[in-house]
Amino acid sequence: MDVVELLPRLHLLRFPVGQAYLWRDGDEVTLIDAGPAGYGARIVETARAAGRVRRVVLTHFHEDHAGGAQEVAALTGAEVVAHTVEAPAVRGEVAGPPPVLEAWERPLHENAARQLPRGGFARPARVTEVVDGDVLDFGGGARIVHAPGHTEGSIAVHLPSHGVLCTGDAVAASPVDGSVLLGVFNVDRDRAVASFGRLAGLDTEVACFGHGDPVTTRAGDVLRASARTHGAAG
Repeated sequence: MDVVELLPRLHLLRFPVGQAYLWRDGDEVTLIDAGPAGYGARIVETARAAGRVRRVVLTHFHEDHAGGAQEVAALTGAEVVAHTVEAPAVRGEVAGPPPVLEAWERPLHENAARQLPRGGFARPARVTEVVDGDVLDFGGGARIVHAPGHTEGSIAVHLPSHGVLCTGDAVAASPVDGSVLLGVFNVDRDRAVASFGRLAGLDTEVACFGHGDPVTTRAGDVLRASARTHGAAG
């Protein structure tokens, strides 16, 4: 796991597949996503250097984002938060629907699956459920933005006071040239495009993605330009 400082209060946690983000308010820490299973102890060790882990906000149920949530919760007592549509899959009560893969996405999806731990992962029994527009008590007021398409209950987390947006897998950055793209492996591409457009319309200076390097300056302009190429309003 690599740790990269993006802002004094914001760090990127990078895993072999996917990434998470750590936000610090005083001596309290919020994680946005928790990486794959097996990294919980390392996440907690990193977070404790900044403060007490209070919550883990999951952008969606996929194992490269939610796999470490219960590990972190068990070690710290942190609250796990997810959209109300996503919560049953996060808890393991239902199997989340698979993506509708285009032909070019299939080898990418298979390669990512090979890099993830086998055998599943521990599920949090308790999940605090949120909906679009809810505001959580961190980052000067963290607004939940429902962004369906990648999964039905995908969310982004917007910190308007700081110009920070964590998009989950609704948006990604290319590993080749860093260009900002619509996220892949979606259950509903049309809804994903619409969500991209909504996120692009937010006031954003720093955009943090589930995959690919963040945009750390004038991110709103970058998102809007990319959204237009995808036919999304932004």
